[in-house]
Amino acid sequence: MIAPLFAQAPLFAQAPGLNGVPLEGQLLFIGLLFLGTLAISRFSVQIGIPAILGVLLLGLAINIQSLNVSHEQAESLHVFALALLLFYAGLKTDIKTIRGFLKYGLALAVGGVAIATGLLAALIWLLSSAGGNQLAPGLSNTMPLGAALLIAACLGSTDAGATINVLSSVRHLVPGRLRHLLEFESSVNDPTALLMFGLIAGLFSTSSAGASLEQAASVAVILNGLRNFIQQVGGGLIVGALFGYVARFVINELAYDKSQLLIVAISLALVDYGCSHFLGGSGFISVYTTGAIMSNMIYRQTDINHESIQEVLLPFNAMAEICIFLMFGLLINPSSLLPALPVGLITAAMLMLVVRPISVLVFQPLSPLRWQDSVLVSWCGLRGAVPLALSYNAVDQISHLRGVDPASVVALAHNAQSIVFIVVLINLLAQGLTLPRLCRQLNLISAPPEAVGL
Repeated sequence: MIAPLFAQAPLFAQAPGLNGVPLEGQLLFIGLLFLGTLAISRFSVQIGIPAILGVLLLGLAINIQSLNVSHEQAESLHVFALALLLFYAGLKTDIKTIRGFLKYGLALAVGGVAIATGLLAALIWLLSSAGGNQLAPGLSNTMPLGAALLIAACLGSTDAGATINVLSSVRHLVPGRLRHLLEFESSVNDPTALLMFGLIAGLFSTSSAGASLEQAASVAVILNGLRNFIQQVGGGLIVGALFGYVARFVINELAYDKSQLLIVAISLALVDYGCSHFLGGSGFISVYTTGAIMSNMIYRQTDINHESIQEVLLPFNAMAEICIFLMFGLLINPSSLLPALPVGLITAAMLMLVVRPISVLVFQPLSPLRWQDSVLVSWCGLRGAVPLALSYNAVDQISHLRGVDPASVVALAHNAQSIVFIVVLINLLAQGLTLPRLCRQLNLISAPPEAVGL
């Protein structure tokens, strides 16, 4: 999902590592750290903020300077964890419940990302200074357009892990069909954001030195981006569908009791992701599709079904989610966020109050939902692990963009990454605190079944 280009960004503190600490000491530290995540998660829920935000803030507060975790290792952990999260999300998706809004969900996942990226990029470009370290409204001293587009592409998609986590805390207030829509959108729009990012990086790259702007932004580049998008989405759907039937065969033949489901399920998810990736498809779409198909299959043993598979995967799903947010919090250097704070705050406000509502409103004619449901969809545009992970790649790509002053590359890359992190923090905090109250005010759960397309 994320290109392995983890630059040594100033936002991330470089640490000497735990090499001087005995293995027993390292295990003690890791054990206490994860116990701390459980404590902070419980406390976060009690005060009304998402548990994952509490974990992220815990990592940020600790900011361990002795962890020797490379950016490549952090990326690998992210890919592994998110693959499991999306596989689990697919298992919780009843295909019969998404048929009524499949067109709408795909429109939000694809078109919504494109609209959000364009609008957010325009706002960042018009409101931010060239270095991204202060607000500078107007057309003078603006951030390079390519850099603004890359930041916007990082923030273009909603995040499956964050969405699933927050919705779980208000599931009694939200109709199941609406939860499925939000989970479906957040699962499918990740590849769209990644491809938008790659297309923008290609269009504004200086790799075609000496070529004209028209040549650099040729139709061939755009068509290539479209081809890659179709390949990733289509390949992911095809491989995922095939693995859904492979999974039924493997479970019927190898899983003799429920205790073996954990090994089978995790193995299938990993093999599924790997096969899709090597065949040119999106591994994340593939694992989600496989999980969704598995949730609607009947297995040979009566005590094995999608619910029993969910049951054995739930602890690993929770662990994967914790690892993603804890790792990012631990690697962030808090003091490095201050220069980009003004731009980050205004970007977060614009994303939640302007960009996300517009991207939902545009596709309202396709929606089978009531206006109350659409309000929740607009407010539940949670950002999380995917934007944070993409910000790594943005650091490397900014140095290759046309229009970027070489003398300001380091500062601009630093501030771009800081802006993404600040937006994620504010987004999770604001929407996590207000979502339960909004659900109660909208009175969603009292709607008759036909009002939500059931």
